[in-house]
Amino acid sequence: MRNMADDTRARIRPTGATASLGRTGFPHIVSATGGEIDIVTGASQPGFNPLDLLYASLSACLAMSARIAAHQSGLLERIEAIAVEVTGKKAEHGASRIERLQATFTITGDLGATERALLIHQAEEICTVSNTLKASPGFDLRIEEE
Repeated sequence: MRNMADDTRARIRPTGATASLGRTGFPHIVSATGGEIDIVTGASQPGFNPLDLLYASLSACLAMSARIAAHQSGLLERIEAIAVEVTGKKAEHGASRIERLQATFTITGDLGATERALLIHQAEEICTVSNTLKASPGFDLRIEEE
């Protein structure tokens, strides 16, 4: 017989990513689960740059969290689609960083404005990425000895 603790551990997904590059070229990213993506830096080059990945992480997390919120609120059957566009404004002064993030939700389906607003608020509370960004997590840097 399996206990609840075993079931919880079985559902934990490995997380993390490793970027590697040589003297030339762009970073190649590999996730802890083996997913891969190549990074681009050209202004018109198709693909993801590091900021795109930040925006993608937040948009995906908020969209999935809105769907979770809809399920928890009994509204999921009335939703056709959820889209979240995330953009950011770079700081004009100080360290190179994004000063302000903006997430725009489009929730299509048979919902009123109050229900949509409720789902957006709940999604923000559920989303690990938005909660992490708002909390300004600590940062540890290490050097791996060869």
